[in-house]
Amino acid sequence: MFSRRVLLLLLACAVGGRAAAQSPAVNDYVIGPQDVLTITSYDQADLTGKFTVEADGTFSFPMIGRFKAGGSTLRQVEAHLKKQLKDEGYFNNPQITVSVETYRSQKIFIVGEVRTPGSYVLSGDMTLVEALARAGSTLPSASGQAVIVHPDAGGRASAPVLPGDATPDHIVRVDLRALESGQVGENAALRDGDTIFVPRAESVYVFGQVKNPGAYALQQKNTTVLQALSLAGGVTDRGSTGRIKIARMVNGAKQEYRVKLADIVQPGDTIIVQERFF
Repeated sequence: MFSRRVLLLLLACAVGGRAAAQSPAVNDYVIGPQDVLTITSYDQADLTGKFTVEADGTFSFPMIGRFKAGGSTLRQVEAHLKKQLKDEGYFNNPQITVSVETYRSQKIFIVGEVRTPGSYVLSGDMTLVEALARAGSTLPSASGQAVIVHPDAGGRASAPVLPGDATPDHIVRVDLRALESGQVGENAALRDGDTIFVPRAESVYVFGQVKNPGAYALQQKNTTVLQALSLAGGVTDRGSTGRIKIARMVNGAKQEYRVKLADIVQPGDTIIVQERFF
């Protein structure tokens, strides 16, 4: 499971990195309806305040009146405000900064094996780790992968792509185990309309002389027989690690194989630990 503790550690690293250097993604954020902007004027204090972008993409600014912000980046809004204040003769060299107080116009969607699936507001340069943290982390039943589906040109997200399928350009697969181990390069940046799909892990079944027989999620690649047995609590005193077989469906027919502890299991396998002879 992609635990909350690991999410918090990775989240702290991400926040620390942003504190060291301002991310270009924040400046490139495209403003939309319901976003709340903080505008600070160093020339005239009463121009400083918080302004909500309305449904038509505009907000009311002192001296200027209605100002169009929707569809522009923060830096573009800042430049246009300065230009208009200068062109209309209010200031020779306006000193103004614009930032986002509250992100509301852009959303992402998190579905699958997470604690709180749903839609979430995309805030600035949000990454996958931050999104999963907002969704309460992944469930124990989650696979070791997340699939990020970028919306198509019409703004629609495509259907989730299952493991093993060909990956189109608008699909990003992220290895959560690699991310959990500290490979921050896997921490993908998100954009408006993205859908994050965390698929359910495929299962292996463990029966016979084990302490806790049942179905167990395969949360990592190349799981060995020994690792699968550990999920079931290990072999009982009556079990034999030398008498283990796997029942596997091959081309629609059930096949049985004698296996060793180091052999790799496949999704859907049934592992059967037999009793010792004496």
